[in-house]
Parts: sequence; C-alpha cells; structure tokens
Amino acid sequence: MRHPKVSDCVEVFDSLWPPALAESWDSVGLAVGDPDAEVRSILLALDPMDAVIAEAVVLGADLVFNHHPLMLKPVKSVNAATLKGGAVHTLISNDIALFNAHTNADSARGGVSDVLISLMGINDAQPLAAHTTPAEARSDGLPTGIGRVGDLDEPIPVRDLARRLASELPRTTTGVRIAGDPAAMVTRVAVCGGAGDSLFDEVRASGADVYVTADLRHHPATEALDTANRRESGLSLIDVSHWASETVWLNAAAEALETEFARRGFTVSLQHSAVNTDPWVERY
Repeated sequence: MRHPKVSDCVEVFDSLWPPALAESWDSVGLAVGDPDAEVRSILLALDPMDAVIAEAVVLGADLVFNHHPLMLKPVKSVNAATLKGGAVHTLISNDIALFNAHTNADSARGGVSDVLISLMGINDAQPLAAHTTPAEARSDGLPTGIGRVGDLDEPIPVRDLARRLASELPRTTTGVRIAGDPAAMVTRVAVCGGAGDSLFDEVRASGADVYVTADLRHHPATEALDTANRRESGLSLIDVSHWASETVWLNAAAEALETEFARRGFTVSLQHSAVNTDPWVERY
C-alpha cells in the first residue's frame, strides 16, 4: 500500500463525484495545492472556514476535503490580509491542499440528497431535477440530478416526518420547522439538501406532498403554499438547518472514499472535522 499524491486524490474524488455534474455557476475541484505532493491524511468538513483550516494545521492534515467551495465567486486578490487570501496563505504555508465537491456531490448517486431522503426511510428515490445529457450520467447508468423524490412505505402526518428528521439530523439552534398543516398526511416526499427554494416548479411537477429543504425564505415559502392551495395539491414544507441537511453526507462520503482508495491500492487516513460550522448558536 502506498500514499496517494494530491493528483491521485483528485482522480478519486472526480470518479465518485464527477465535475460534469456540477451546475454551471458552481466552483468545484482543487482550489489550492501541489498535484505532486504526498497525502497521508485528509480532513473532511462541510465549510472551508478559518477554524476548519486551523484544525487541519493542528492535525497535520495534508488535504482538506470540503463540500462548500472557498472561492465560489471570483476574487481579484489573494492578499493575506483578505478573508479568502488569508485562507489560501495559511493552506499553502502549511502544505495543505484544498478540494471541494459541491453541486456535483448534490447530484451524484449516493450524494447529499440521497443521504437526506434515506433518513426518512426512502432508498429508491429519483432526481427531482434530472440531468439529461450523456456527459452527466454515471457509468452505472442511473439518473443524476439535483434533489430527490420518492415515496414512504405508508402515509404519515407531516409532524411525524418532521420529528423523524429531528431525531436523525444533528441538533441545531434553528431546529426543524413546518409550513402548512402539520396534521396533513403525506406519502410522496421531495428533498434538496442545502438551499432549495429555487426548485418549487420541480417539486410541484413531481407530485410531492411535502418538500424538505433548508434556508426557506418568507416569500418563496408563502407563495409555494398559496400556489398549492389554489391547485388544491396540499403541499407542506419542512425547513431544516442548511448545515445539518448536508453534514450527514460526510459519513457516506468517507465510506465511499475508503473503498475507492483501497481499491486503487492507496492508504490514507480520513478524519472528520470536529468543528461545527452551523453559524447559528442561540435563539430566544
């Protein structure tokens, strides 16, 4: 067994979460690092925050694998006195590479939304907004795309589904919230890990009784409820923490990475960040 290089790690990451699956506006892949550097330890985290990078330095990690990108929007400078530049300087000065899989990990089979919907006992879900081009298909031939939709074994009240989620997701300050009738019976469930209020058209087209996502804002939520009422479709909404909806994927990501690195004859230590990057800490 041998240690991979950064370039080997990138090949593993891209095989599991193909960059072709990323949305056109997204930033995915290797953001910082020397492709020829050896990797003995990888730290997995949701966000490339300063605290996570500091943790990587203390742990002696050679690579940080994130879900969210460090530089989603273009930057004009990596001056160490700036937020993004300071992170880049810390990474480079400590010989730490940084890689992220974002919307490609949302869309891939076994990705963020697959893990989220499986917490509700649904394991045969289909993409909510499916990709259609051959370049965006996994070699296993299964459809990919943003979000998931599937059916529960039997109808349950919205509040019971919300309680099930609350028991499965990490506990957060914002908790799990319901919009609509908590007593409404639901069978068909749509989900989107992270912020998903841009997908209401797809949710309605899917015939879902309830939509589970994060970061729901007032106007999109109220308009979605009014639209459902006018169509007499009875859509309910469950809003969860952005961090909680996505961080549950990291365990599945680690398992997939362990398997793929071993298959390729590599040995590398995988560690989970102990930093909770949910920004909300108290409520009154």
